[in-house]
Formats: sequence, structure tokens, C-alpha cells
Amino acid sequence: MPTPAAARARYAVALPRPDDFAFWRDRARLLIQCAIPPEDVSWIEPGAPGDLFAAQALPPAPPAPVREVRASRRFLQLAGNAALHSDPARFALLYRLLWRMQEHDRLLEDKADSDVRQLAELDKAVRRDSHKMHAFVRFRRIAPREAGERERYVAWFEPDHHIVRANAGFFQRRFAGMAWSILTPRGSLHWDGETLVEGPPAQRGDAPSGDAMEDLWRTYYASIFNPARLKTRAMTSEMPRKYWKNLPEASIIPDLVAGAQAREAQMIASGGPAFEGRPRSLDAIGAAIEGCRACPIGCQDGRAVRGEGPGAARLMIVGEQPGDCEERAGRPFVGPAGQLLDRHMASAGLSRERAYLTNAVKHFKHTLRGKRRIHQTPGAKEIDTCRWWLEAERDVVKPRLVLALGASAARAILGRTVSIVRARGAPIDLDDGSELWITAHPSYLLRLDGAAAREQAALFDRDLSAVRRRLGEIAA
Repeated sequence: MPTPAAARARYAVALPRPDDFAFWRDRARLLIQCAIPPEDVSWIEPGAPGDLFAAQALPPAPPAPVREVRASRRFLQLAGNAALHSDPARFALLYRLLWRMQEHDRLLEDKADSDVRQLAELDKAVRRDSHKMHAFVRFRRIAPREAGERERYVAWFEPDHHIVRANAGFFQRRFAGMAWSILTPRGSLHWDGETLVEGPPAQRGDAPSGDAMEDLWRTYYASIFNPARLKTRAMTSEMPRKYWKNLPEASIIPDLVAGAQAREAQMIASGGPAFEGRPRSLDAIGAAIEGCRACPIGCQDGRAVRGEGPGAARLMIVGEQPGDCEERAGRPFVGPAGQLLDRHMASAGLSRERAYLTNAVKHFKHTLRGKRRIHQTPGAKEIDTCRWWLEAERDVVKPRLVLALGASAARAILGRTVSIVRARGAPIDLDDGSELWITAHPSYLLRLDGAAAREQAALFDRDLSAVRRRLGEIAA
């Protein structure tokens, strides 16, 4: 039986594939040119109910279109991703947005609009599903059946959305020299090193359950398993249990988890850092970092500087490391850079008292020059080692927005180095649902003068104002 929407629609568009965005785009352009409103169109996926015979055929493209079609690059990017979602109403949503954008070309900037929010949610879900596919596809070797036959690798994966074809290029590039197949309930991919072939949906039993190399992998995994970095809730959030059955290490994870607490206690007793998931409050984190000696900075016997601010702040501000003034005071952002930050925050309408301020690295890295202690930039290994403490603070505070001041702070959040010039001014979605905003560190502004100082101060003000506006949108 046709759906009510399909029964009312004058035109029905049958998509040849559930992920065929190019087909949707061509038909949507024609419909817009003919000024056919969204309520007159139903979009029907393969296998979905709909009465195509009761609907009119699509009109031919008019020699002189009733209206020109306008679509921003940003919309096409988001729509291309959203089209891969499994929501049956996604194509109708995309056409409705495209229709509305003909009169409101800045519609996507209205974050309060329900269609715009839904588009963002679909895009985010598809990107996350693609990330899971990249991370959790595990190939298992199939031995050649005949002499001279090439060995092949087969993987099983269960996507939530129609992402299989869209991610084929990733696996072609990454495993270019292998012959492999990826089997899923939504379709299959087969690569022989030169040609990619698409296949029909598969079942779990079509893929092998293991190979001879997995015992070696499990032995290695157990040897590198760090109980101090265990955080079961975060692990299951990032790696849902439905993927565990595809991972060779999954069979030993329960035993490793069960023994983690005892192994962690042994590490702490021997002077190792008290890592993942143990401190459950900001006071506990602050007390624990005093004894952390996991990197050379902590071994300098300087004073650790804990974060400061409300325990449930919506905004967390992350700097690089405490400076000389901060270490002496035991508080973050009290030196010249902190005073400059205070002035710019006040100008942007941000309250320091309502934000949680901390640093990527909790000790002051410096070198002595006579009696003066000269700042040194922490290295990537030191930032990554101290990253755990920042993750613990984020778990407790649960900020909606994180503002990273400088490249070191951004690396501490993302686990990778980014360009401030390219990353500033726009949000980056984090796995816990919060947003990361990146700008320069105020100490950078202190090193400038003249026109350069004025230019960078204006950019810094712009970034802080954008954060303030986003906080207001979230609160609305």
C-alpha cells in the first residue's frame, strides 16, 4: 500500500539505489526548475511502498526554467552525506531544504531551524558510521585453494547506513596491494588489486570467523594492554559491542578488563601514574596530578597547576601549559597571557567565572637562563602523555564547548596536530557530543606589535565572539 504522502503526491521519483545522491540531485534540479513544491513529490527507495502508476511522469526540463536552481557548496556537501542515511524521509528533507533555499540562500546558517538541525544530525550520524567502518573492518585471510592462486582477505561489517559504496575508495587506497572483499547486509565490495566490483548483500556466515594470525595478534594485544588507560564506558561508546564480534581481541577483552583494577593498583604502588577513569572529581584529579611523573616535565619537581572553574561549566578553555606566574600561584591563566585573555573575554561577553580553565600540560616546562626560567614548548609526546588528565577533566565537567588556545591545546583534544589558520572559526564535533573551537593562544598576541598585533587581536576577538554566540544558541 502506498504511504499517505505518496498517495497525495502528484509526482513520484523512484531512486535506483538507496545511496544514489547524483540521481536525486538531477531530479531535484528538474523539479525546482519546474517550480514543483515539496508537498507534490514523493521519493521512493528500492523496495519501499509507493504507487508509481498513480503519479504523473516527471515533466521535461523547460526550455526556459521557471526558476534557476541555487545550492551552496556547503549544502551539497551535507546533503551528499545525509543521502546515505537510512532515514526513509531523508530525500524529502533534502528537497524541502533545497526548495526553501531558493528564497533564503542563507538558510543553513539558521541553527534553530528544524530542517537544518535534522540535516546536521543525519550528516553527523553518517560520518560517525563511516568512521566506524574505517576503524572496525577486520580482514581475515583465506588461504589459496590451488597452487599459484592469490591469497584473499575477507571482512564482515554491519553498517547502520548506506555507506558501503561511499567508503570503497578508502579501502582501495589503504589496501591497494591486497585482494579483498568486504561483506555487509547492505552490499559487498570486491577488490583484486586493479578493479573494484560491487556485489549483493551478504550474511554473516559468508565471511570467515578467524585465521591463523589471530592468535599472534591476541598475544600482542594482551602484552600492550594498559590497565591504567582502561575506561570501559568510553570504550563501549567509541567501540559499541556490536563490533566486538568482528575483532580478534574481543574474546580476551573481558578477562583483561576484569584484571585491570588489580594491575592498576600495582602500577600506582610502584610509582606509576594513576591513569584512566580513576579520579571521579576535580579535587581528585588535582590531587593526582601532583604526583604524576609520567613525563620529563613532571619529573622537574615543579608545582602542578590544576584546572579552575565550575564543575559543570558549559565552556572549557584549554591552554598549552602553566607559565612561571601560574606555577608560583598554583592557578591557571594569572600571568600576562591570562590577563590579556580576561580582557578579550570580557569584550566578547564571555565570563571567566562561568568557564572552566585548564591546560593541556599540567607542569611548567622551562629551561634556566641564569636565575630566569624560560618557557619551552612541550613536545608531542609530553602533550599526549598528559592528555589523559585533560580527558579526565572533560569527563567530570562535561562542557558543551571546548575552546583550545593554540596548537598544543588542539592536539591535546584531537590527538593530532592541526593548523590554527585553517581550523579556527568553525566547530569541530567531538565524539562525546561537545564541540571544539580553536583559536590562537593569547601569549602569541603578546609577542606581536604594530599592524600584526591589531590584525591578530581582531581575529582573536572574532573567535571569542563566535564561541559566545554558539553558547547562546545551545542555551536557546
